[in-house]
Amino acid sequence: MKKKLIRVTTIPLSLEKLLGGQMSFMKNYFEVTAVSSDKKKLEEVGDKEKVSVFYLELTRKITILKDLKAVFNFYKFLKKEKPFIVHSHTPKAGLVSMLASKLAGVPNRLHTVAGLPLLEATGFKRIILNKVEWLTYKCATKVYPNSFELKKIISKENLAKEKKLKVIGYGSSNGINLEYFNSNKFLNKDITSKKTKLNIKQEDFVYIFVGRIVKDKGINELVESFKKINKKYNNTKLLLVGPFENDLDPISDKNQKEIKQNPNIIEVGYVEDVRPYFLMANVLVFPSYREGFPNVVMQAGAMGLPSIVSDINGCNEIIKNNINGIIVPVKNNTILQQSMEKLLLEKGLYLKLKENARVQIESKYDQKFIWNEILEEYKNLDNV
Repeated sequence: MKKKLIRVTTIPLSLEKLLGGQMSFMKNYFEVTAVSSDKKKLEEVGDKEKVSVFYLELTRKITILKDLKAVFNFYKFLKKEKPFIVHSHTPKAGLVSMLASKLAGVPNRLHTVAGLPLLEATGFKRIILNKVEWLTYKCATKVYPNSFELKKIISKENLAKEKKLKVIGYGSSNGINLEYFNSNKFLNKDITSKKTKLNIKQEDFVYIFVGRIVKDKGINELVESFKKINKKYNNTKLLLVGPFENDLDPISDKNQKEIKQNPNIIEVGYVEDVRPYFLMANVLVFPSYREGFPNVVMQAGAMGLPSIVSDINGCNEIIKNNINGIIVPVKNNTILQQSMEKLLLEKGLYLKLKENARVQIESKYDQKFIWNEILEEYKNLDNV
């Protein structure tokens, strides 16, 4: 009989987008169950990955009573299932599942860290978030930061002992599907047609952002920088691909208004397939304040786009400055604007970065490599 593996995220979108395909792969070796909130969406993910599911009510905010109820419900499920491994992702899922797994005596309690919300927090909130991370890692038997810089931060903050920490491969939680993220999958005429529908001209230079439209992703700095560039060069466009999250981390009212009113800022919201949007663009701009190992930067590179990213863990490991992109300081509008303008004006530099974009991703982050590295990690776990 196959051993039982349970994968847990706070919302099913994380299972689908951050771990897409991985559970199907692991199903060849383990009996896999996906655990998350939003029952309907979770069942859709389960059908897609062909794994069983268990609905657990989880919230992304701190909700003590609901969180304790989730711990109890998951504990009961674990006592019944007796899994070999529980592997969690995202902060709330990590806290709930690692605590419940510890109480239930699960032998292998694994947690992947893909970014630390506490890095942007201050005061009492910082203290609480620190304690939450510490407790999650304390209950885990192994902790996998998905970047080398993130591993250093966890050690520096004294959140876990060094012997518990390990980076899989060269970083990333899932790698990149190089067959799927491939520009050769699309015809030029189809991309041209899509650009026309969005009022993007062939001569336009298009900056793209893909992700949640929130403050922590550097959207305020991006919009303000683009606004100044667009006043100087009317052949520029900013393409925003992703949902607003005004209840959790809203951008400024001024920049929300700018996005709605500026005809050269094109907002398309959440899309199932980001690949055509990458092919409409010239460069990804990703000025995030904090990340684990951003999939979108790998995706853009695989599609042949150079990136302008902030100097934070993950981003500064995927992007090599002036090789496949440009690294800028966090929250620095001036240098962000200068770098965006630089790639617009310096054709030779732009073409060099573009030429190297996919090569850098192919050499380290092929999805099949990452999956096999995780599988080897599972196979080497103790059966006690």
